[in-house]
Amino acid sequence: MSDLILLSKLSTLPQNLKIEVIDYIEFLEKKYNTTKPHPKAGCMKGTFKMADDFDAPLDDFKEYM
Repeated sequence: MSDLILLSKLSTLPQNLKIEVIDYIEFLEKKYNTTKPHPKAGCMKGTFKMADDFDAPLDDFKEYM
C-alpha cells in the first residue's frame, strides 16, 4: 500500500479516529522497536584485550626482515 493511499484514507477519518491511529502507530513503533538508539562512545570498553606483545614482530615474517 502506498503512502498516498494511506494519507487519503487518513484524511477522511474524523479527528478522534486520527488520534487513535497515531496511538496505534506509536504502539507499533514500541512493539517492533523501529527506532534503535545509536551506541554511545565507549560502550565497548573492556570488551577486548590487547596482547602485551601486540607490536612485536611476528615469527612468520622473520625471513622478510
